[in-house]
Amino acid sequence: MTSLGYQSVDFHRPKPALKGLDAIVDGWAGICRRRGRLLAAIQQQAEEIDALAPALQHLSDRHLQERLFEYREAFRRGNRERMNAVLLPAIAALREAADRQVGMRPFLVQLMGALALQRGCLAEMSTGEGKTLTASLVAVLWAWTRKPCHIITVNDYLVQRDAEWFGPLYRFCGIHAGFVTGAMPPDERRKAYGCDVTYATSKEVAADFLRDCLQVGLLRNPTRRLIRKLLQPELESQRPLVMRGLHGAIVDEADSILIDEAVTPLIISARQKNDILREAVQAAREIADSLRPPHDYTVSHRFREVEFTPEGTTRLESLCLPLPGIWRGPDRRVELAKQALVAREFYRLGKQYIVADGRVVIVDEFTGRPMPQRTWREGMHQAIEAKEGLEITDPNETIARISFQRYFRLYYRLAGMTGTAREAAGEFWHIYRLPVLGIPPHRPCIRTQYPDRMHPTDEAKWDAVLDEIVRVHSIGQPVLVGTRSVAASEILAARIAACGLEFKLLNAVRHQEEATIVAMAGERGRITIATNMAGRGTDIRLGHGVAQLGGLHVIATERHESRRVDRQLFGRSARQGDPGSAVAILSVQDEILRRFLPRPLHQQVCRAVSSCLPGAQWMARAALSAAQRNAQRAAAKLRRNVLRIDDWMDQSLSFGGSETGDMRMSAD
Repeated sequence: MTSLGYQSVDFHRPKPALKGLDAIVDGWAGICRRRGRLLAAIQQQAEEIDALAPALQHLSDRHLQERLFEYREAFRRGNRERMNAVLLPAIAALREAADRQVGMRPFLVQLMGALALQRGCLAEMSTGEGKTLTASLVAVLWAWTRKPCHIITVNDYLVQRDAEWFGPLYRFCGIHAGFVTGAMPPDERRKAYGCDVTYATSKEVAADFLRDCLQVGLLRNPTRRLIRKLLQPELESQRPLVMRGLHGAIVDEADSILIDEAVTPLIISARQKNDILREAVQAAREIADSLRPPHDYTVSHRFREVEFTPEGTTRLESLCLPLPGIWRGPDRRVELAKQALVAREFYRLGKQYIVADGRVVIVDEFTGRPMPQRTWREGMHQAIEAKEGLEITDPNETIARISFQRYFRLYYRLAGMTGTAREAAGEFWHIYRLPVLGIPPHRPCIRTQYPDRMHPTDEAKWDAVLDEIVRVHSIGQPVLVGTRSVAASEILAARIAACGLEFKLLNAVRHQEEATIVAMAGERGRITIATNMAGRGTDIRLGHGVAQLGGLHVIATERHESRRVDRQLFGRSARQGDPGSAVAILSVQDEILRRFLPRPLHQQVCRAVSSCLPGAQWMARAALSAAQRNAQRAAAKLRRNVLRIDDWMDQSLSFGGSETGDMRMSAD
């Protein structure tokens, strides 16, 4: 009982990030871990595993299962030497079991990926190379140690699909798999976490961890909790813990989860009635409606800030004279007015949020999916509700919070997979101690990548996108068009509909048929429009005869702040040696150029492209690359700040003793 109690709340205490010269030396150590020597060793081991295949193919299912159970016992005993001795034959047996139970036989490169994950690396495997199957092999090995293994992916659809897909393999190997989705009640979550392997999204596991921390409170010691259970059984029976500790995690789409979402904290909150705030944001909207740039305030698109001019400050003071006490303090009225202006200038309907059933619903910036359970903090959500003329809800009071950077550093064993990791290899090592290892593709990629096409206006860009769709569709080649926002996808959809062409639209508003739409995107003559495609292209398969037409053609209508996200979209074509093509059709008015280029340079690029000057396209592409570098540096700075805050909280709360400090900092 006490041992299980320790395990249920057990997690790793991450060390503070290194700084200065120590960080530089450690960075070189990470580079050494990523050198080709490790890849060569893994390839040799994969070839040894492959050589064991003939001896296993002649075994009956019963004898194969008996051999797997022998390997399971070796892992359960926890003897490291014995585990290393049986590692390669165990993976060979798992490979044979996967072939028989789910009809998928891992290729040599998937065996290399499994070995990389087993070593605690981040395996960079191209889109379509079978990362899901690779993770299942390692999940079995980790689950055999009797410690829970979490497989983290990007959405509930993949969570449930993968758990059910590989269920026969797990059962054949003597372990159980479960999954956790957003709609599950606590009892079902507890049952899923009780399995040896649990599939879940990052948001669900982090939220369940926070809830367990709140439930445990300061009684992290299982002996103390046992005493409380004996003395106050009614408290323990109200809500037992859901999770079984943070022991091992395999993260799919690791760059999206560990890097892109790292700056967004996960928060447990409760509604707090605040009539004063509701009245204040309504008044702030009315004040903001009477203010105009640049006379009253200036707008910084790069830093997403507004600043009042002296004239604007004077005008704001006069507008607030008839308002109640909260508006009489100069700092407070400026803060409220700025919030209303930020909501108006930077938060766009159809991009950062949508309105559904009379409610503001946040749209995930990286996946384009709606997040109905999340709200913006510090009155911003109410400011946007006032902007849209909706009923203003009560704000949420933060009960517990944790950054994803901190959460995933709490696991004792961490590994990951993605198709786009090399740009952030240094950051993966510095924050998560994950060396990035590039796994070669099973078949060479034969995608045709066309140069970016830059246009002077958004109108010209959409005309060019429509012309490209019509041209490719005329020969029967399927087209996948990626947009960055719901609004952009709706604009393009209206233009295509006006041409009389059939298409499928996938965005935060029209997401119910996601699996079906994605599965059919590779069929002959298909036109698919989709917002950000992180985690959405898993099921795209080419229809009959499509390969002869050139495969799937991908069109990007806007570049992202991160090159990795661009590569995710382009990686949806030319999978597993299939043909494919990709092109970006852009405008010099795109947001990334407006936000992350100095204004004089942006104006020069606009003039050059508008006048069709010689070298204008080259100049625009160079400017775009510079804007992406600036955006990536800004994002990396935000992540470093989050890391510093995490380390500061560890140090500032350590005065309360190890037990008190650990639990409090985990719930903050």
